[in-house]
Amino acid sequence: MANYLRHTQTLTHEAAMIILQGAIAKAEAMQVPQCIAVVDTGGNLLAFIRMDGAKVLSQLSATQKAITAASSRVNTGGVPADVETKLALATGGLLTNLKGGLPIVMDGQVVGAVGVGSGTGDQDVEVGMAGIAALQAVIG
Repeated sequence: MANYLRHTQTLTHEAAMIILQGAIAKAEAMQVPQCIAVVDTGGNLLAFIRMDGAKVLSQLSATQKAITAASSRVNTGGVPADVETKLALATGGLLTNLKGGLPIVMDGQVVGAVGVGSGTGDQDVEVGMAGIAALQAVIG
């Protein structure tokens, strides 16, 4: 029998809220206010927050980081410099190579992504990882 359908999983809004809470807690502990976006597998926004003191324009970069990570299924920031501008142009500016976008993988399957912006790239990654860890802790 041919396989015409794929069984997939994606984040719910409840999962997105857990990710936000974990990421916020980490950002507060680091004293680095952040913009945090959570998207589903299609890059559709599920949850977003701009913490008090986070850079206003980082709301755009955080969201694009999440969308890029969901689409590419890898962390943002790893595209070689000689092709990053070409990829951004080819995607109408939708792809970003800034650090801070992380796909959320459960049981080997990407179920969504988180994007964080307003700190350094490494701080953004650390906050995003804390959000994912919070979800993993609840799921078990």
